[in-house]
Amino acid sequence: MVCSFRRYLWLRSNHQLISKNWQPKIFKMSASVISGELSLKQKCLEIFQTAINSVLPQNIIKNNISLEGNRLRIQNQSFPVHNNVHVAGFGKAVMGMAAAVEQILGDHLVQGVISVPLGTQKVLRLAGKKEMLLRPQTKIQVQEGAQHNLPDENALKAAKRIHHLAEGLTESDLLLVLISGGGSALLPAPTPPVTLEEKQYLTKQLASKGATIQELNTVRKSLSLLKGGGLARAAYPAQVVSLILSDIIGDNMEFIASGPTLPNLQSKEDSWKILSKYNLLSSMPENVKEVLSQPSTRTHQEETQDYAHVFNFIVGSNAIALEEAKCKSESLGYNTSILSTGVSGDVTTVARLFSLLIRYVCSVLSVHGSQCAQASSMKDEMLQIIGSLELPDFRLDSRLELLENVLSSGKPLCLLAGGETTVQLRGRGKGGRNQEMALRVALDLHQAKSMTPHDPFAKHEIVFLSGGTDGQDGPTEAAGGFAYTEMVENAFREGLNVEDFLNNNDSFTFFSKFNKGADLIMTGLTSTNVMDVQAIIIQPKETRVSDQC
Repeated sequence: MVCSFRRYLWLRSNHQLISKNWQPKIFKMSASVISGELSLKQKCLEIFQTAINSVLPQNIIKNNISLEGNRLRIQNQSFPVHNNVHVAGFGKAVMGMAAAVEQILGDHLVQGVISVPLGTQKVLRLAGKKEMLLRPQTKIQVQEGAQHNLPDENALKAAKRIHHLAEGLTESDLLLVLISGGGSALLPAPTPPVTLEEKQYLTKQLASKGATIQELNTVRKSLSLLKGGGLARAAYPAQVVSLILSDIIGDNMEFIASGPTLPNLQSKEDSWKILSKYNLLSSMPENVKEVLSQPSTRTHQEETQDYAHVFNFIVGSNAIALEEAKCKSESLGYNTSILSTGVSGDVTTVARLFSLLIRYVCSVLSVHGSQCAQASSMKDEMLQIIGSLELPDFRLDSRLELLENVLSSGKPLCLLAGGETTVQLRGRGKGGRNQEMALRVALDLHQAKSMTPHDPFAKHEIVFLSGGTDGQDGPTEAAGGFAYTEMVENAFREGLNVEDFLNNNDSFTFFSKFNKGADLIMTGLTSTNVMDVQAIIIQPKETRVSDQC
């Protein structure tokens, strides 16, 4: 079964959340660190930290919104406000977003309802994150629900309150909608007579058969009162302004929390096709059949015209996080390039792409040119993988132009990427897509060394990082892990066979046992999510080695 690790368990509520200046408990202080020299892993971690900090809820709100007299400025737009702002929110990052919005709006805020994951407020209090909590005399109601990231009765109550708030608005009101990843589960409002249990059943069936998030959201929208633009329709004729933290590749807003403030571009016929694709027509509840059989009375053009009162803004995304990471990397002295913000596909294939890229870069830098036959072969394979994964923004040639700068300047190299992969489950181990990615990169680099008479990485220090910006990789306590060329060989010395752990999807157990857990990335829950970040640092060693290819 292909399982997207987006559908993970919400960790027990006493995990520490990330702060604006979090300090991961990973490395022991070495003499080089004390003297001010950071190791490659620590530099990589600083770059990852910067990416996360740029999309923390309080930061994205303050970077995008300001109050100028009686006008609320959001990016390049402004909206008149006069004690008429109502707030609705749903998602894993919404608690912090709402706290920042509340501080900015002041008396212009009339009321609000937000739906956040179970345990959110307790976790924030335990972590001392007062800036991410609402004021004691807040006008915003908080409803916690969606345990294990699944819609439940508490989330349904929150959705009903939000629906009621929206329906009571007038043309003189402004509804500020806060949306982040996890919003679909936190805003369940099934179209009658469909029950929450029936919708849950159908969602679980689709997920278990490997349906994509786009397919899941298409079906959810067709069975929802609020998704697929339903919330915006309920709020009409009030002004609706949505602030969206994207956890979707490509930032397609209609799929973020199932697009409650955007017109639904999918039809009920699309839902029928998806259910047929996964052989669920015969097991579909009768109430679902009834709703999907009801004819649509509106055209796409009519549907779109009804959204003139709506403005949607992306305020946080993987692209934004990577741009900030790039700035940090450059400040550390690296020639830096962003490879892609939309890396997706099976983690095994993606790990192969990254390991090939590392090998290619090392071979080119070692011989001061890319004419080596092995380098040419590696480039061809990379292009084939990029084509098979359909990564349109991964333009290899333009990305590799950076190597000329590396050769001429002598500066080391940092390559950044982001997105979200899937894992083919074969075993019963404990892990996540980022830890498995790192471990597979390490294994591939080890195999490349063992297949050549000369160490292809002898002239370079190499570190690979893959981490989830939400701080939780699968149902584990880690955000991700590191890889480097010596990892697999060192693991063998500790009696650990990397391939055995990978065959059992047991990457977290490996990293926990190996090197005393020093290669795990432990941030705690961050209360944000813009998918995953990968970073590759390639730095020349001081010792000269004869050119090899």
